[in-house]
Amino acid sequence: MTRQRILLRTPLLISLSILIMATADVAGALLGPPAQATYRRLIATPEQQAVHPPGHRESAAAEQDDAVRLRHRSEITNPYHVEFRDVTAAAGIHFHHERASSPQRLYPETMGAGVGWIDYNQDGYLDAIFVNSGYTPHYHPLLPPQPALYRNNHDGTFTDVTEQSGIKSDGTFFFGVAVGDYDNDGFPDIYMTGYRHSVLWHNNGDGTFTDVTTKAGVGDDGNWGTAAGWFDYDHDGKLDLLVTNYVQYDVDHPVLCGDVRPGFTGIPQTSAYCHPDSFHGSSAKLYHNNGDGTFTDVTEKAGLLNTDGKSLGVVLADLNGDGWTDIFIANDTQRNFLYLNNGDGTFRDATYKSGAGFSEDGRPEAGMSADAADVMNNGLMYLFVSHLDFELNRMYRNNGDGTFTDYTIASGIGQTNILRSAFGARFFDFDNDGWRDLLVINGHILDNIPMYHPEVAYEEEKMLYRNRGDGNFVDATRTEGADFRKPRVGRGLAVGDYDNDGWQDFLVSNNGEDAQLFRNEGGSAPAAQGNHWIAVRLIGVKSNRDGIGASLKLSAGDFKSYDQAKGGMSYCSAQDPRIYFGLGKHEKVDSILIHWPSGYVQELRDIPADVIVTVTEGVDAKAVKYRTPPQR
Repeated sequence: MTRQRILLRTPLLISLSILIMATADVAGALLGPPAQATYRRLIATPEQQAVHPPGHRESAAAEQDDAVRLRHRSEITNPYHVEFRDVTAAAGIHFHHERASSPQRLYPETMGAGVGWIDYNQDGYLDAIFVNSGYTPHYHPLLPPQPALYRNNHDGTFTDVTEQSGIKSDGTFFFGVAVGDYDNDGFPDIYMTGYRHSVLWHNNGDGTFTDVTTKAGVGDDGNWGTAAGWFDYDHDGKLDLLVTNYVQYDVDHPVLCGDVRPGFTGIPQTSAYCHPDSFHGSSAKLYHNNGDGTFTDVTEKAGLLNTDGKSLGVVLADLNGDGWTDIFIANDTQRNFLYLNNGDGTFRDATYKSGAGFSEDGRPEAGMSADAADVMNNGLMYLFVSHLDFELNRMYRNNGDGTFTDYTIASGIGQTNILRSAFGARFFDFDNDGWRDLLVINGHILDNIPMYHPEVAYEEEKMLYRNRGDGNFVDATRTEGADFRKPRVGRGLAVGDYDNDGWQDFLVSNNGEDAQLFRNEGGSAPAAQGNHWIAVRLIGVKSNRDGIGASLKLSAGDFKSYDQAKGGMSYCSAQDPRIYFGLGKHEKVDSILIHWPSGYVQELRDIPADVIVTVTEGVDAKAVKYRTPPQR
C-alpha cells in the first residue's frame, strides 16, 4: 500500500490534544470547584451578592461565571470589537474554484488554489485575480476551468473583466499567482504557476494582458509550480522571479493511494490523496531579469539548486538586516529552506544553523505557507509557517544574529490549531492598534478524512489571532461572526484594503468551492474609532518600480514600527503591495524613514494619520484620503 496523507495517532494523544486545547482557551477551566467558587465570590459586587436568594446561588453563579469568561475573553482577544463580514455576493464576486475531482483522487485536485490582489489599471483601487484548475486524464470538459479578473468599481463592488482582459486558460492546471511590474512600465504583470507549465501575463496598460511566457523564458516547464514571488535579489533595479515547485507527480501514470485490500485491483477500495513521501522533490527556480523582456535561469549559478524541495510557500524578505533580500521556503515533509543573500548574486543555505528549518524537536513538518513580519516592533522579522493537522503551526523568533528560535508555544499560537490543516496565513494589524496580528486559513487535504479521523473535519473554520503586544497571541476567532467561522476547504489568502478605508480586508480561495471576500468592519466599530493608520505605496526610480526590498521605519511619539516591501507570502497568493501601519491612538506620524534597494535613504516628516501616501524614490510624497464607499 502506498502511503496516503494520513497520520495515525493513538486515542490517548488525541484526547491529550483536545484537553490541551480546552484548557488553554480559558484559564479558569484549570480551577477546581472550590477555587472557582472563591473566584466568583471575589468578583461579585455586594449588590450582586445580596440580590440572589440562596436557592438561586448555583445557577446565578454559573451564569455569572460564563459572563465573566466571555467578557474577559473579549476584552483581551478583540477589545475593539473588530469583525470581518462576508461581502462576496454584495461585492459582485462569483468565482467558483473547480477542483477537477475524480474517483482516482489525483494529487493536484486537492492542492489548489491561490488568489491575489492587483491594481492592474493603476486607478488606486485593488482588483482581484483568481486562478483555477485545468484538465486531467479524468477531467476534460469541453471548456477548461478559467481564471478570473475582477475590476474594482470604487463603490465596494467588482466587475468581471476576464474576457476583456485576454487572460484565459488552455487547460493548464493553475495553482498560484504572483504580481509584479517586471518591466518597470508602471503597470503590474501577472505570473501564474501551474502543473507542468506556468504563464507570464504582460500588462499592456490598456486593460488587456498578453501571454509572453515563451519570449520571457519563464515557463517552468515540466514542473509542478506552486508559490512564486518577485524580488530584486541583485539590486540592479529590475524584478527577478523565484518559482517554487512541489513534488514530481505524473497525472498520466498516477500512483494510487489508499487502503488496498486482498481481492481488489485498480482503484483502492478506499482511495485517498497521496502523501508527498511517495514522490521525489523538485528544486525552486530563480529567473534573472535581463531587462529586455527576457529572463535567464540562474538557479544553479545562484546556489539554489536543491531537489529536496517540496515547496508550497515562500517569503522574500531581509531576514538578517544586511539590506539584501533573503529567501525562506516552506516545504512539505522536508526541512524548510533559508537562503541568505550574499550580495554578489549568490545565496548560501543557512537552514541548519538558523534554527528555522525544523520543529523545536528537530522534525521536518508539512509546511504549507510562509510569512515574515515584525511582530514585536523591534525591527526583527519573525517567521511563520502553517502546517497540517496533528502538527503545530510554527512561529520562529528572530534573534537578530541570523538565527531563529522556535517561539510556537511561547507565542500562544501552537496549541490552538492542532486538529486543523492550515494553508494561507498572513501577519497584519486587523484592529490598527499598532501590533501585527495573524490570520490563518484552514481546510483539510483529504475529502474523506472523517473515515480515518472522526474528530477531524474536511471543511474547517478560519483562525484569527490578536497580538497583545507582549509577544503573546490570543485566539480571537470566537469574537467573529458566523460567516467568518463557517467551515470551508480554505487554501489561498490575500490580504488587502480593497475599499481604501485603512482597515485591511482579505480574499480567500477555497478548494472546489466559491471564493470569499471579507470586509474589515473596524472603520464602523465604535470601540475602534480612536485607532488610526497610515499606508505607504512605493514607486521606485533607480530601484525597481515596486520598491520590493525597501525597508521602512515609522515613528509616532514613542511608538516605533518597522516593515519591508516583501515578495511572496501566504499560500500561492499575491498581497496588497502597499505597506500598512496601525498607529493606535496616534493622530499623526512624526517620520517615516525609507531605505530603498538602490541605497537611497528618504525621510518623510509630519504626516497626518488615516491617509495613503505615495512615495516616489528621490522625488516626492503625496498623501491621499479616499472616500469610504457605502456598506452593502
